[in-house]
Amino acid sequence: MKLSEIATLVEDKISSNSISLGDYVTTDSLLPNKEGKNIATNLPPVACSLTHYQKGNVLVANIRPYLKKVWLADKEGGCSSDVLVFRVREGYKNSFLYAVLLQDRFFDYATRGAKGSKMPRGDKEQIMRYELPVFSPQEQENIGNIVISITEKLRLNRAINHNLEAMAKQLYDYWFVQFDFPDEEGKPYKSSGGKMKYCEELQIEMPDEWNVCRLSEFVSKNNTGDWGTDNPSENSIEIGCIRGADIIKLNNLPKRYIKSSNRAKLLSVWDVVIEVSGGSPIQATGRSAFITSGVIERNGGQITCSNFCHAFSFKDYRESAYFFYIWKMFYDNGIMFNYEGKTSGIKNFMTETFLANKWVKAPKGLIYKFFDTIKSVYAKIDANITESNDLIKQRDELLPLLMNGQATVNYDLSHD
Repeated sequence: MKLSEIATLVEDKISSNSISLGDYVTTDSLLPNKEGKNIATNLPPVACSLTHYQKGNVLVANIRPYLKKVWLADKEGGCSSDVLVFRVREGYKNSFLYAVLLQDRFFDYATRGAKGSKMPRGDKEQIMRYELPVFSPQEQENIGNIVISITEKLRLNRAINHNLEAMAKQLYDYWFVQFDFPDEEGKPYKSSGGKMKYCEELQIEMPDEWNVCRLSEFVSKNNTGDWGTDNPSENSIEIGCIRGADIIKLNNLPKRYIKSSNRAKLLSVWDVVIEVSGGSPIQATGRSAFITSGVIERNGGQITCSNFCHAFSFKDYRESAYFFYIWKMFYDNGIMFNYEGKTSGIKNFMTETFLANKWVKAPKGLIYKFFDTIKSVYAKIDANITESNDLIKQRDELLPLLMNGQATVNYDLSHD
């Protein structure tokens, strides 16, 4: 049977003025490799007509279908014209349609029919001719249930990690911005009347016995990156390479090859990577990533960063988390825009100039206590990412077997 027999392409429209930013979907807000979606950067600047999707519809990016961008809508909203919206026909379930469109086989098929070289777009008519086996209603339900159960677990892991990251950031703010770190009695320092002083140099209040230092005082090495080559050569080593696009996720890094003589560029646990070239008019350079053992292990055991990034190592690795969250604080406050130059139209971050800035330096004991907490938080984050990677691998191996009849899932198992 053909895809057109179980689904239709939605053509209903909704005004961009009728939706919120969180309900707007574009090809950019849909995530590659079947990871759902992020919130769009902005709504259309001028009111326009959008494709109206409903809860339960399946949205697929039609630009560069090989990127495998798909999302099962959990709410109503509007999307740009290059996002296809599939609505299940009567007699079929949303979960089964989602399972059909989640297959690598579907995206390979759509890619073969895509037109254009730089920005290939899928051919809608060809896509609707996609063929799939005939399944009984019970088989459809079982396949849909197993896919939805995995999808929900992946969503839960992402939500947990989002909350863990927010907690870590909040702890930094609470201890080192509001200065309500635990005092000797375990009470919040500033709120409990801890002695403060005014720092003329930074023009802020800070705890009486704290000092000021340059950010560069934490750093022992500032290494440039190495993008390497596509293919191995004599005396090369395989590595995972962090690009600007990987700074946030640090997962499934592209495989590259660098000369073994460049081993000094390999990243170590507790290094901090920053993006020094790129950005956009609304996104500063200077985005950062914290390198944990989990990041290195899940990306092959040896990683580096590209030429568009730098990597910091630290005189005392236990100060790395403190430095990382100072950096994030400045970035989130838009400070990095003030430290950008341009070369051939590309924004470049003025790293050494920024590192000369001064900021508060807390006592080592408190910095170490913060590191231990952050280390524990990131261990949980890494464990969730590893579990999600395993689930994705199982899903992508099982789904083709279910779809071609080589494997079956009973009803009870699909609900476990």
